Amino acid sequence: MSKALIRFPFHLIFHPFAGYWELKYEQSRKTNLMLSFVILALLAVTNILASQYSGFVVHLYNPDNMNSLMEIVYVAVPVLFWCVANWSLTTLMDGEGKFEEIFASTCFALIPLVIIRFPWIWLSNAITIQESAFYYFSESAAVLWSLFLLFVGNMTVHQYTPAKTVATMLLTVVAIGFLAFICLLFFSLLQQIVSFFTVIYQEITLRY
Repeated sequence: MSKALIRFPFHLIFHPFAGYWELKYEQSRKTNLMLSFVILALLAVTNILASQYSGFVVHLYNPDNMNSLMEIVYVAVPVLFWCVANWSLTTLMDGEGKFEEIFASTCFALIPLVIIRFPWIWLSNAITIQESAFYYFSESAAVLWSLFLLFVGNMTVHQYTPAKTVATMLLTVVAIGFLAFICLLFFSLLQQIVSFFTVIYQEITLRY
């Protein structure tokens, strides 16, 4: 990976308007997708390390109960739901963003969660309860920074006004709720179907 590619994510988070413009119109699709998957992987690794090594002052968690696969799911599924819901809505609302552009802009917005949270994994082992306020402040700053980047990314990718961008993001959250409900309903139905055929199979095997 070249130095220019490594520098670009940092350029984007500090100059979001210019960075997202370059992401949409100047960067290659292959490069954007590659960087997006790298950012998702780094966030998943950060979550795993945070669950395993964060100090007990800020993270009361039993490492023996940690499941690395679930930490990956906690990162990948919300991003996928957001991208699908946002793409579905903006297709109907004259949005100019393609699915891969929405995916890339969303992943790039997650960078502050990596660069701010990662050092605190180790610092949290050396702070007191009184100093934990700095930890929570940094967490809040990372979330707000990511939300701002997500806002700028949506506005640039879809070429929306700020007001329409806010409305679209709020509707996307509502759409995610419906999407999650449909997925839960589908898996519940699938579980009942599997259970039904399992019972029939057991009845047949026990009878014959």
